[in-house]
Amino acid sequence: MSEKNRALSGKHFYSGDLACAEGALAAGCRFFAGYPITPATEIAERMARRLPQIGATYIQMEDEIASIAAVIGASYAGLKAMTATSGPGFSLMQENIGLAVMTETPCVIVDVMRGGPSTGQPTMAGQQDVMQAKWGSHGDYEIIALAPSSVQEAFDLTVEAFNYAETYRVPVMVMMDAIVGHMWEKVLIPPLEQINIKNRKKPTVPPSEYMPFKPDKDLVPPMAVFGEGYRFHATGLTHEEDGRPRTESIKVQQKLVQRLCDKIRKNSDKIVKVKPIMMEDAEVAVIAYGIESRAALSAVRKARNAGIKAGLLKLVTLWPFSEKQVAEIAKEVKAIIVPEMNYGQLVREVERAAKATPVTFLPKLGEEPHRPEEIFEAIKGGI
Repeated sequence: MSEKNRALSGKHFYSGDLACAEGALAAGCRFFAGYPITPATEIAERMARRLPQIGATYIQMEDEIASIAAVIGASYAGLKAMTATSGPGFSLMQENIGLAVMTETPCVIVDVMRGGPSTGQPTMAGQQDVMQAKWGSHGDYEIIALAPSSVQEAFDLTVEAFNYAETYRVPVMVMMDAIVGHMWEKVLIPPLEQINIKNRKKPTVPPSEYMPFKPDKDLVPPMAVFGEGYRFHATGLTHEEDGRPRTESIKVQQKLVQRLCDKIRKNSDKIVKVKPIMMEDAEVAVIAYGIESRAALSAVRKARNAGIKAGLLKLVTLWPFSEKQVAEIAKEVKAIIVPEMNYGQLVREVERAAKATPVTFLPKLGEEPHRPEEIFEAIKGGI
């Protein structure tokens, strides 16, 4: 059996970074451009080894700015493309992430989060890039961001990220904290034919009639590939549906930016995923994501054993935010606990959605996530 087939099916013992790389390959990724950075380097190393085996392309670029630029170009050439980085590199990518939003370029950016700001803690975990994922570039726009909490989810959600990117023509982030990226667990990879894989819509009109940014009813335009007979203009400037810049037009700006946002906002019910656990009769809810959700689950079980009706809402999708789900839970519980490995990021969205329901924030800065006992004590204080 070839190395390619071995990697695409069966049981494996992988780290989160390796599972992420294999998920990308299973989803059809055939181009990777990146620059080494802890704790995401293992993704690049795996792709450097695996992509040539299947006749695909790996390029180590001179920096993260060039990496995301190359990814955008590869996507417009028809390839499913991705990069992987961590906090400082993610910061450098933001301008071209804005370009990918404006040019509606399907691509995947994996951010294996570490402690910041600045160079911060290169080998330590954090969840400090959550708001940067949403608002790192300027202007109004929407992206999709997913947060794996296990090695299996690192594989599954990377596949899902490519599917979302192709479906909505948007950059999709996989926000994986360093602990999940470096932990090793069993991963089950199904046969390729059993993996749901989606590809971008192609135009059905002749090249002479093609409007590169004219949307279908789902607000997403079909995407032609450079080199297949279609000639069109793609620019980061405000543009018409035919791609021509129209920076002076208020109407064009309004129509374009509103659609870029609405193609995600109006499909949020299809995108947002949460996993409620023991929430049926819960009086206290813990809302967590990534590695923190694992400690939260242990705390909830401990609370149940102590006779406290606690539950967990695990956030799989960070952006768009699960506002409806949080609002519904807030109506049913007395208190909400939000543990994060930062000093207050997604908790702000929880507070906004929860309205009058008390929200207790548990910050954690440094290498370690919360211990279950710490979250358990907060649960006891919320009843």
